[in-house]
Amino acid sequence: MAEPRRIGWAVGLTRAGMWWEALAAAFWPLGVLLALVLAALAFGAAELFSSQALMGLMGLVALVAVLAFGRGLRRFRRPSALAARVRVDLTLPGRPLSALRDRLALGAGDEGADALWRAHLARMQMAAAAARPVPPDARLRWRDPAALRLASVVALVMALVFAPAGQLGQGLAALGATFRPLPEARPGAEAGPSWEGWAEPPTYTRRPTLYLNALPEGQGLELPKGSKLSFRLYGEGAEIAQDIGAAVPGGEPATPEFMAERDGMIEVAGRRFDVTVLPDAVPVVAPGKAPERRADGRLVQEFTASDDNGIAAGQAVIVLDLDAVDRRFGLAPEPEPREAVELVLPLPATGSRKQIRGRLVGDLARHPWANLPVTVSLKVEDGIEQQGVSAPMRMVLPGRRFFDPLAAALIEVRRDLLWSRDNAARSAQILRAASWQPEGFMEEELYRGLRGAIGTLESGNLGEEARNKLAQQLWDAAVALEDGGLADALERMSQAQERLSEAIRNGASPDEIQRLMDELKQATDDYLDMLAQQQGEDPAERFDRSARDRRQITGDQIQQMMDEIQRLMNEGRMAEAQELLEQFNRMMQNMRVTQSEGGEGGRQRPMNRLAETLRDQQKLADEAMRQMQDRFGQWQPGEEEGQGSQDNQQLADRQRELREDLGRQRGLLPGRGTPQGEEARRQLDEAGRAMEDAEQALREGDAAGAMERQAQAIQSMREGMRALGDMMAQDRQQGQDGQPQQGGQQDGPEGPSGDPRGRRGLAQPYDRQPQTDPLGRALSGDGGSITSGDPLAEGGDPSRKARELQDEIRRRSGERERPRDERDYLGRLLENF
Repeated sequence: MAEPRRIGWAVGLTRAGMWWEALAAAFWPLGVLLALVLAALAFGAAELFSSQALMGLMGLVALVAVLAFGRGLRRFRRPSALAARVRVDLTLPGRPLSALRDRLALGAGDEGADALWRAHLARMQMAAAAARPVPPDARLRWRDPAALRLASVVALVMALVFAPAGQLGQGLAALGATFRPLPEARPGAEAGPSWEGWAEPPTYTRRPTLYLNALPEGQGLELPKGSKLSFRLYGEGAEIAQDIGAAVPGGEPATPEFMAERDGMIEVAGRRFDVTVLPDAVPVVAPGKAPERRADGRLVQEFTASDDNGIAAGQAVIVLDLDAVDRRFGLAPEPEPREAVELVLPLPATGSRKQIRGRLVGDLARHPWANLPVTVSLKVEDGIEQQGVSAPMRMVLPGRRFFDPLAAALIEVRRDLLWSRDNAARSAQILRAASWQPEGFMEEELYRGLRGAIGTLESGNLGEEARNKLAQQLWDAAVALEDGGLADALERMSQAQERLSEAIRNGASPDEIQRLMDELKQATDDYLDMLAQQQGEDPAERFDRSARDRRQITGDQIQQMMDEIQRLMNEGRMAEAQELLEQFNRMMQNMRVTQSEGGEGGRQRPMNRLAETLRDQQKLADEAMRQMQDRFGQWQPGEEEGQGSQDNQQLADRQRELREDLGRQRGLLPGRGTPQGEEARRQLDEAGRAMEDAEQALREGDAAGAMERQAQAIQSMREGMRALGDMMAQDRQQGQDGQPQQGGQQDGPEGPSGDPRGRRGLAQPYDRQPQTDPLGRALSGDGGSITSGDPLAEGGDPSRKARELQDEIRRRSGERERPRDERDYLGRLLENF
């Protein structure tokens, strides 16, 4: 009975693996030795030894290699086909391969015996059909416990990846020249000297080394300026003539070296090379558009730079433009000399630096020149220290702006002192005027600090160190005034509204206006929280001048008015936004605010809005994925490219709207100062940055990158909502006296927990301890059915695994290298979520 072909295939592959086992077990020391030698030569080890030392060392290596080869020959055993067959047979039940080769010894010719024997062979043949190749195992982990084989492989791979180009060839050539005998003189032939040469461009050019012996006869050399030419001369009578530059110091007579400084020629042992030195072009740098004023006061300047061989370093030099300074008031005296500000330009750590587009970011908000005219010059240099300088760009050095009047006055005093210490007397007068009659508008601690500053200024002994210390104190006081710290939430909200109104009137940048708008929303949210804590006592009554004009509005109506102000500012309708902002201020001074959703509705609303934004972000990510699949599956040359770009821009606009909405919600989050509240804000910050990156990726057409950033934004938003839910649960568990409420409290006729107004908090599920199923899902009390409560509000997250799976499916569906069928399957899975 013929054996199936599958058996021959399994035995053949098993035998091939046994060949590898025998060779590896016998000759692995030789392989380790050869790999280490090649790695050493690739990293230039041959240049570390003289010719005699190198010859002795290589002789020792050759001896060790011969011994290793001899050891391998003694241990090597040629695997046979029978051994491979036995190895495969041992993996099968009943040894069917051996049974197929058996012969019937007794009963041959008997019909019953023959039939039984044929049945036995058929059964063995069926068992043999399951034969599989046996994986080889040379057991090197036992023969090489020190893992020398792994070290040698790593060394060889590193040499191939990181060693200088051509270095291995030079090492092998030098090794061959060491053992090469001198040419023998033959009758009728002239014995000439042997030589070798290399041309090595400067490292910063990243060009490969040239082996001169391999160049065709008569071919010239084009080398960057500063290239090193080195030669090895073997035998007597070899001479070198050159007129390209001076010899490198330290070169031995038998190994001369030269630097290519000018065009010329080199002649060695009768071989002539015409050398053309390529001059290194001067690098070029240019600034981008003038930076816009940012809310945080940072300098953000774009730039471009280029060089034929790559930029080595760069810096931005900022100098005060004294002619453009308005020399009045505290700037009238001559300024004290200050060194120019030098900022290092960011350069890519890897890759080519021939064409660079970068962005310089520097925080100079505290510098004495902040908000003053300056000139900015960009400088770059290449590998031979040639410099390229851009034309000076005039600009106002970005710095933080202060809208609080007292804070702005302190910053102006600080600027005058840093401008010149001759302004000490004038600054003391300004501080005396600012601190006159501080009752009612200045805190006691700030007042004492200002009086101490006045004493320092009037002492007449204001050194540089004391001046700098006083400037730091003034900065800290101004920042504290600008950022808040007011105990009364209504006054803080009024201050935020006034700063925003002043910024709109003064034509501040959109970034500054947005920051002040966020502050106003946060102050308003704090005011609503204070009302809930006061149990109906409205602090606005202290400022109410017209009891007859008192009305009631809801927190939702306040939020709608803020959204309308935000919309008007986004559309550039600043006059209408200013008018609506003034109406908002008057309304908040004369109205009693109630919360439409009860006592804890102010904390419920942020959670609801965040959940809605999360759903919108998930929907946007799904649409981006489906659009990418459709474009890659149906794209035809010249048809869909423009449509795809238009769709990307629409998705990017929607992503920007979601990011802006999330930024507004962040300012309205409760729990400032609590660990959970700060964690929620941090997570939303990360989500906003991921959304911004996703928007940029969409505009650049990088759909896969946009989907990855969108997944990060979704995860950060979930973590932020979870932290917010934990905070509200903790608040719910604590009663009015700070003690935890008793679980299982029943709702009375007046509402949950006896609240006469019937208010129910968001974290009420924490008042009970529900049972859970084996998957961690909460069970209701009516027979154990699975509840449908919000997991984000219940602390634990039973569907975390499902969300992680969904994010992973979305990430994989965005990988373009995956097959089309697989991406279609992943898309169908996402539609089912």
